Amino acid sequence: MPKTKKAKDDKSSKSGKTPRKAPQVSDEKGLDFARAWVEFPDPADDEQVFRCDLTWLTSRWNCIFGSGCQGIQAGRADDGCCSLGAHFSDEDDEKRVAEHVARLTPEIWQHHDEGTRNGWTSEDDEGSRQTRPFQGSCIFQNRPGFAGGAGCSLHILALKEGREPLETKPDVCWQLPVRRTFDWIERPDDTRVLQVSIGEYDRRGWGPGGHDLHWWCTSATSAHGAGEPVYVSYRAELTELMGKAGYDRLAELCERRLASQLPLVAPHPADPERS
Repeated sequence: MPKTKKAKDDKSSKSGKTPRKAPQVSDEKGLDFARAWVEFPDPADDEQVFRCDLTWLTSRWNCIFGSGCQGIQAGRADDGCCSLGAHFSDEDDEKRVAEHVARLTPEIWQHHDEGTRNGWTSEDDEGSRQTRPFQGSCIFQNRPGFAGGAGCSLHILALKEGREPLETKPDVCWQLPVRRTFDWIERPDDTRVLQVSIGEYDRRGWGPGGHDLHWWCTSATSAHGAGEPVYVSYRAELTELMGKAGYDRLAELCERRLASQLPLVAPHPADPERS
């Protein structure tokens, strides 16, 4: 079953705080610009519809961790977006990650001794469970120069085992920077449908604190220019979020958008200009 058949609250939308403007970073294009959205019924579930941001999904964004990423905290570019640790979406998420942590070895996890001795989870100020921050970033973050490879040890484990990283990493880690939200829509004929939105996890997705991030990649020109658009490079993640039938329909619509001979309506402003 596709993992979309549940409505979750978006904590950031209930904060009641007035959003602050994003800091002026020359590499970022800002938050407010025209977007092209498409809505279509879920081929696998007639009780839900997908609403997808074609501007984002056909953009040329790609992760530049270790290749120009400025990091979300000043002075810690090597951490990327891992400085704060990762919050688990639920108990099942934590349990799944724990099964993979048990297979990590000192050869691929720099902080293996620390994590096994003193634990790799913690709770934030609000009591939410997460991966434990250690020496300034997530305890699973291997630092540059580590023989087993820099970056997420859970990601490295997946690649070594021939898995998709989404199998081994916390939900929030493999989903970023794609954002999935749920809304029940009341229709004029008194029917309800679950609207599943798939879009860009921009600064606002982090809640009010997102405006204080040192840098964020989704609207940064330096992170746009990949050979493949997001809907292709994130095929595995989007398929997990939407189900195969939903993803296949999305891919078809994205291909039609890019195949158009007309100027692209609402392109992502951080993308390189189309020739």
